[in-house]
Amino acid sequence: MESKKNTANLTAALAQNTLDEIPQPKSDAKEIVGLVKHSGKIDGYQLSDGSTVNKEEGVRMAKAGDIKGVGVAHRGDTEYLKSIPDSSDNNNLGSLPSVSG
Repeated sequence: MESKKNTANLTAALAQNTLDEIPQPKSDAKEIVGLVKHSGKIDGYQLSDGSTVNKEEGVRMAKAGDIKGVGVAHRGDTEYLKSIPDSSDNNNLGSLPSVSG
């Protein structure tokens, strides 16, 4: 039992190490509830207030504390949002529905 808990903690710590930054969300921060995709690639995010933002605006908002539950990562020169690892797969960005932007 203790071994499973240690493995889960290690997995979460390793996943968090893939994030460049975990911004502190404001009390009124929005959540990402959907992904705007074109040709299978994420172009933006739908927020809990019904608005949609492009990827760059989403990163800017998350860094400013306006989006909760995400961290900032990068691939090459491009920054993007990733879910902060926890014990639930249901709230991962990849589990969210695709929406039209």
